[in-house]
Parts: sequence; structure tokens; C-alpha cells
Amino acid sequence: MTRLSNLLDQIDSGAVLLPEFQRGYVWNRDQVRGLMRSLYLGYPVGGLLVWETGSEDIAVRGTATGSGLRQLLLDGQQRITTLYGIVRGRAPSFFEGDAIAFTGLHFDVEREVFEFQLPGRDTSPAWIDITELFAQGPMHYLSRFTEESPDTLAVYLTRLNKLREITHREFNVETITGSDRTVDEVVDIFNRVNSGGTKLSKGDLALATLCAQWPQARGNLRDHLIRWDKDGYTFTLDWLLRNVIAVGNGRAHFDALGDLAPAEFEQALSDTATQVDSFLDTVAGRLGLDHDRVLMGRYAIPVITRLLFLNGGRFDNDLHRDRVLYWYVHQALWGRFSGSTETFLQQDYETLERGGIDALIASLERLRGGSLDLCADDFSGATRGSRFYPLLYLLTRVDGSRDLGSGTELGIAQFGERTPVQVHYLFPKTMLRDAGYERNEINAIANFCFLSPDSETELGERDPAEYLAEVERRHPGVLASQWIPADPALWRVENYREFLRARRLLLSAAADAFLEQLRTGALHRPNLVNVGVAGATLGDPAVDQVNELVDDLVADGFGFPLLDSEVADPITGRELAVAEAFWPDGLQPGVGMPVVLVFEPANADLTRLAQLGYAVFTSVDALRGYVDNLRVEASGDLGFDGPAADVAALAERLPATWVGNSEQVWFRFAWNLLEKDRADAGGAELGPELLALRYIALWALTRTFYIHAFDQGNPGEWRYYLGDAVGPNPLIPGTWLAQRVVESGALAPGALPGDEDIAIALVHGVLGTVEEVATALTHLLGGPGLFASLWASAGAAEHYGYPLSTDQINDLINQVVNDPQSRKIQAYNWIEAGLPL
Repeated sequence: MTRLSNLLDQIDSGAVLLPEFQRGYVWNRDQVRGLMRSLYLGYPVGGLLVWETGSEDIAVRGTATGSGLRQLLLDGQQRITTLYGIVRGRAPSFFEGDAIAFTGLHFDVEREVFEFQLPGRDTSPAWIDITELFAQGPMHYLSRFTEESPDTLAVYLTRLNKLREITHREFNVETITGSDRTVDEVVDIFNRVNSGGTKLSKGDLALATLCAQWPQARGNLRDHLIRWDKDGYTFTLDWLLRNVIAVGNGRAHFDALGDLAPAEFEQALSDTATQVDSFLDTVAGRLGLDHDRVLMGRYAIPVITRLLFLNGGRFDNDLHRDRVLYWYVHQALWGRFSGSTETFLQQDYETLERGGIDALIASLERLRGGSLDLCADDFSGATRGSRFYPLLYLLTRVDGSRDLGSGTELGIAQFGERTPVQVHYLFPKTMLRDAGYERNEINAIANFCFLSPDSETELGERDPAEYLAEVERRHPGVLASQWIPADPALWRVENYREFLRARRLLLSAAADAFLEQLRTGALHRPNLVNVGVAGATLGDPAVDQVNELVDDLVADGFGFPLLDSEVADPITGRELAVAEAFWPDGLQPGVGMPVVLVFEPANADLTRLAQLGYAVFTSVDALRGYVDNLRVEASGDLGFDGPAADVAALAERLPATWVGNSEQVWFRFAWNLLEKDRADAGGAELGPELLALRYIALWALTRTFYIHAFDQGNPGEWRYYLGDAVGPNPLIPGTWLAQRVVESGALAPGALPGDEDIAIALVHGVLGTVEEVATALTHLLGGPGLFASLWASAGAAEHYGYPLSTDQINDLINQVVNDPQSRKIQAYNWIEAGLPL
């Protein structure tokens, strides 16, 4: 056991460090509050795992001083970093992340709650800066409470002392020792113990061994990623490593990194940076793809860096360059690398080695049935997340498109380098909504064009039947330059669908013509200047909602999502959805399942997304509800204390409680609802045994619903799982149950309860509690709301989030009415009957 204060001192002295393969700090403020609350209440917060090694060849983060044994923190980084930051008031030397997550935490000594200081919040004297408390001590605050009674002052000082004594908390530290331990072995241990925490990516794992030999590797990689980010392109560590391996040995699997000696890796990284820079300059100048928002097919870039490396870092000539770009655009349009990236990359590396760019083009043609021609339907996608949105932007840049307002060519020097063009809706969103068109029709790619900012301001909300005729009179030919149908009848809102069909034909013809110029080397024009593109949210409350949600999540320490992003099947590459927001690595990078926000579920393959383990939400409110549940769970702020604050600890004791994440989210929502209702009603504080009975009763009701609704077993089978609750480490002590048997009078005088008596007592206890839980749930949610919530939790695909909206409830109830399956009606009737077990 080691005291927290000693651990912090060891970090200061350089005795406790982080191995280089660890990811950075990823906790958010709710998790920070939850940790402090658990420590303050004396709850378990887990032990630590360290690797004790005397080797100075192991790459570490932090300030190492002197020689001798060093403690490398394997499990517990997030907790210890948080506590160091709060106690010391600064991040430790090994810190990588955003210190805002643990900066400004306060303690309300009156209510015993933890909150972060918010700008403009009018704090009372009871709000104590926790970092200041650790530095100054409790007596420092006596002057704040001069108006309080001696009894209250004594309570406050007791609480402050209790909080400050967290530094005396003992942590169990398990140590891995042995001079024969390798980095690979320790990394494997790390991943096993972190199965529920921050996971290492494939790239992190591949890099771990290399960092032991070349400590600067991760830092050098990071420097390049930062440099490209400043230039407007955001890439990941895994992406960069794929490029390095492609250059280093022409292989696709991350395992191949182990075949590169440190000197070889260093050279491959230098060559990779040169090839990537060359390619980015080429796609910006030749195709106009000059920033991250429109950079298509980024996972094909390793093939091109490999090609350039094999070709001495250059293209043979202009024709060679343009044929490479022709292949690059087509592979992006058809999602070549959206699926099994490593498999397809290796295939293309080998094709490239055999026959160069001509062989790559021929291979892609074969995969497409012999032709790479585009058709009008290819432009039928919606939103800026579609694969064909970057192609529209590309065509605008390279094909002489003119600004509708000024008549001048877009993207030329007079707009100024990096002056963004604006996304413009030819038919305004508000007009289309008022006319009854669906959101995916409103956001159709064929309704987009690009304008200068001034022209967008002038034309943004005008009727196209009015302004299109006007701009064509002022600047003849300007509509054709933007592939806008010339027939005025198509400019009327009632003919919007015919307008889209006509413009798609024009766009597909223009795209085919341009790509043919690339293929044959017939494209002759000077390089383009960088202009960028600005988004368009005017008149779209849904987009504003998403932006507001993202701002709130990022401010609270969650990850920034991909916006208007394609979600592809990782096996086949097939497009599953175009998401308003997509967190591929979870709301916190490396923690939890991928999260998808999609407003058009009818256009998404929800079943496949569910099979892949993605949490799918169809409204901002649903996702906010899910995040709120995560926050409650992380912070422990359920409005009450004791065992009810830790549902997860109870859940671990009944492993059959839920089937998947959807059921888990529902269960936590219902549990929190029940406990908050009980607390609000002023009920007596329950002991852990009665609390556990409520938990099991809710579990039994949930399982029974799934049996009725989805044929997942037989009624009453919940009884057979209760052995998990009374086993060798019981959720409900056998002695407590035995006492209930005695008090019930069911035994003969002097007889002692046996195992069967105890099991029966547990069943009766659950049955007695079920009525109370069922009544409370029905009262809180109503029969239809309870049915809809339970049905959504185990439904085939869609993850709704809780509480459900009235529209969601009505939709699910309508499914029951309109679906001939008797099981749905049976489940609904069971709820209406009072949820009997």
C-alpha cells in the first residue's frame, strides 16, 4: 500500500513516470468530479499497476532524474494525473492532454458537492477552491464563516479536513518486476488490465517497441501531425504510421513496423513527410482540395506515398501526375479504402510494384465492372458528408465555375489566398421546408453550389425563380458554369425534384469530362490558389443544434467528432450512413463504443450499425440524454448517497442483467429514475440489502419484458440467476436472508434456515419489491412510455437515448398497433396488467 502523498512526491522526484506507449490524458470533468466524490465518501477507487525497471532504455514521458529503479505507471494514469493536478495545481511532467479537465474544481462545504467554477457564477463563501485548500489548509477559511454558528463552523472544518486528508488515502500498488520483462510483454499486460479503460490503437501498440529503442519517435510523429494541422489537414497517428510503413517496407499491417530498425524508421518518416507534403501540394494546386473538409480518400494516400518513394520522390511527368490523381479521385468516390484498409492497401502495394499507376487504374476498373464512368444517380446523395460532395467542390475549383454575384471565376487571386468560398443552397432551406420537402431532399448535393461570401449574403434566402434569372442577365453564361439548368420552369419550388434530376445529369457529364482530361493528360491550366470553404448553417436549426451540442461536449472534455461524415462498413466499405456527427473512437477517444448521430434513419443501415456495436442516435436530444446519463454515472451525482450511487458495482454482481449497450443504458436510466423518485419522496434511507432487492427487482422486470417481447427465454427464469446474488461473495448476505426466514415464522421452532430456505427468502423478497418498483415506473413513465422505453432498449437497431420524446413514444406504440406480431401486443398487455412476475 502507498499513500497518495508519497505517490505525488515520487512523481515530483522523477521516480514515477509514464511509459511512452501510453496515450495521453482523456478524462472529462464529470469523471474528475466522480473520482473526488468517491474519495471524499471513502468509496473504493481501484488500485494501481506499475512496472518497476532499472533499464534506462525504456522510452518514458516525464522528468527522470538520476539512475536506479523507476516506477512506470501502467494502470491508474487518469486517476493519478487528476489527483496530481488538483493537489499540486499543475499538470505532472508526463502530462499530455487538456488540463482544463481538472482545473478550477470547487467543493461546496455546505452541500458536500463538487463542481467546477464557471465564468460569471456568483459563488458563496461555502464554495472552496480545492487546490487552494490543499495548499492553505482548512484554517485558512475561518474568516469566511464568521457569521456561522460554532456548531456549523465545526461541521465545515470537519468536512474540509476530511477532504484534505484524501492525500493520506492508501492505494494498493501491484508491481511488475523482472529484468527479463520486454516492452511487448508489458504492453500486452497493459491492454489486458485496461480492457475497460483507454485502449491503445493498433498504431500505439506497433509504436511501443520502437519507442523503447528510439524515444523521440512519438514526438517526431506528433510534430508532423501538428504541422499539417496548422496547414488545414488533420491526420491521426495511425494514418501517419501507415504511410511510414508503406515507405519503409511496402507493407500494410502495423506489425511490419517491428521490421524497421530505429534508423530505418527515422529515414522512412523523413521520406514520408516529404512525399505527403508533395502530394498535398499537388491535390491543392491541381484539384483545389486545399483543406481537411474536402480532402477525399485520405486512406489511399499511403499508396501514393509508396508510389512517390519508389519513383524517387517525384512524378515522371505531367501525364503521370494526372493519372495518379485520376486514380485517387475514383478510389475515393467508390470507397476503395473504407473497408478492410490493410487488406486493400496490401493488394494495391503489390499491384503498384507490378505495374505502376496503369495497373492500379486497371485494377479499380475491374472492381467497378470494367468502367469508371459516373452517372446522374451518383450525385443523388445528401449532406456534405457524401463521397460526392468533395467532387462538387473540386469541379467548382477546376472547371472555371463563376461566382453568381460577381460573375468572376471562383478561387482566383482577387479573392485572396485562404479567403473561403461559401456553401450556398440554390433553393433556400426555409423555402423547401415550408413547401414540405424532406430534409435529405433539402440537403441534396445537387442543391449545393459555392459562392463568394458577399454573393452568399446577397442571394442566400432569395427565391431562385427570381435571382437565377437576374444573375444570368447580369453575367451571361454564369449558370452554365455552375451546372444550373437553364429552364426557368425548373427554378420554381414546386418543380424542385425535377431541378435536382436535371442538375445531376449536368454534374455527372462535367465530372466525367474532367476526369477524362486527367486520365489522358489533356488538362492544361495553372495551379489553383488556396481558398478554403466555409460552412452554411443559416436557416437550419438542426445544424445549429449539432454545433451547439459539439461545443458543449468539447468544453466538457469529450472528443471532437467528424461532422457530416460518411460511416462505412469496416468489412465491405459500403456506406452505412451519412452522420451529422460521428465519434469513431467513442465520445472520449479510446474509451467506449463509436457514437453516430444521424437525423435520417430511413437512409441508414441501422441494423448493421447495431451489429458493429455503434451507439446510434437520431436526435440531438437523445444523444444529450445519453451523455447526461454518462455524466451522472461518472460524477456519482445521483442526488443521494450510499450504494445507490454506484450502479456499476451492483451490475457486476449480476452478469446476466443486460445483453448489450442499449439494455445497459435503459437499465441505468430506470435505476436513476427510481432512486431519485424515492429520494424526492422523502423515503427512509434504505440499507444495502433492501437497495439490492430493488436492483434485482428492476432486473427481473426487465428480463421478463424481453421474454414477452422478443422470445428471449421463459417467464420466471429470472429465479435461476439469483445464485449470482447469494454466492460466496453475496450481493445480499445469507445471514440477512436467514433472519428474514426466521422472522417470517416459516420454520419449525428451533430449526435453522437451510440453503433452500434462503433461496426462497430471496425470491419472496424480490417478488415483494417488484410491485413497488413496477408501480413507481408506471407512475413515472406511464404505460406507453414504459413500454416504448423498454422496446427501444432492446430494439433491433436504433439507440434512442432516454427519456424518449412524445413523438418517439407514439412511433413505437404505432409499431405495436400496425405490426401483426403477437409478441409486441403481449408485451404491451403485460405492462398494462402491472408487470406481474
